[in-house]
Amino acid sequence: MGAGLLLGAGLPAHAEVCATDDADREVCLPAPAARIAALSPGATELVYAAGAGEQVVAVVDYSDYPPEVESVPSVGSHTRVDMERLVALRPELVIGWVTGNPSEQLETIETLGVPVFYLEPRSFEGVASAIERLARLAGTGDEGRREAARFRNGMAELVERHAERTPVRVFYQVWDEPLMTINDKHLIGQVLTACGGVNVFGELSRLVPRIDDESVLAADPEAILAGGMGEENRDWLTHWEQYPNLTAVARDNLFFVPPSLIQRPTPRLLEGSRLFCEKLEDARARR
Repeated sequence: MGAGLLLGAGLPAHAEVCATDDADREVCLPAPAARIAALSPGATELVYAAGAGEQVVAVVDYSDYPPEVESVPSVGSHTRVDMERLVALRPELVIGWVTGNPSEQLETIETLGVPVFYLEPRSFEGVASAIERLARLAGTGDEGRREAARFRNGMAELVERHAERTPVRVFYQVWDEPLMTINDKHLIGQVLTACGGVNVFGELSRLVPRIDDESVLAADPEAILAGGMGEENRDWLTHWEQYPNLTAVARDNLFFVPPSLIQRPTPRLLEGSRLFCEKLEDARARR
């Protein structure tokens, strides 16, 4: 099939819409995209946040929010897209993840004539901007601007409220085997800082460093925050209970945060950030 025809040739030139993606590429469409494929769970959430949920025709596995996305066809996983199924759904715009999707597949999609918009927000402003840019490409500008403003204002209020709070030394566990954390440049690290937390591994060079139990014991954090394998699985925190002399354990500062609220750079990060801040307030109260 002629994938180049998917973009709706013949539309008036004045209908063209453009936006710059997170790979610093300007992506232009002859008209707002009526059929969008989102190739990561985070991209899916951002498209819906931009007010373009009804235009989403394809997603990938683990795209579970908002609930209505369950009725949208899946075209594989973020690491391997079923190209035949994707093309059959005739997307006019594909939302790719900079480090999450195989670059060769995204390049193949573009050779078929379907524009790819690369996303991967790495700051609070990056999340808000992603919503606005997607809304521009989808023709849902007003909805996107409202949601971006809600997120910006909420994060700014959170930062202001906790600016003078007493610091809490924190270890955030992002994975268990191998044991992994985040540094201060990571978006989750920025959340910790916004809540008045001090990331005990914040100065490490890698965004997501590998560490070991001994490193955590040596750092002796006042609080440990973790998600887990699922939205209600606290097993990662249970692991640390074998170290009763660890300050976080001695003070009962082992806090679970549902991973989808904090590990996806989407508007739900505001909810996850508020939860982070509440947990650190609990830690302050237990001194």
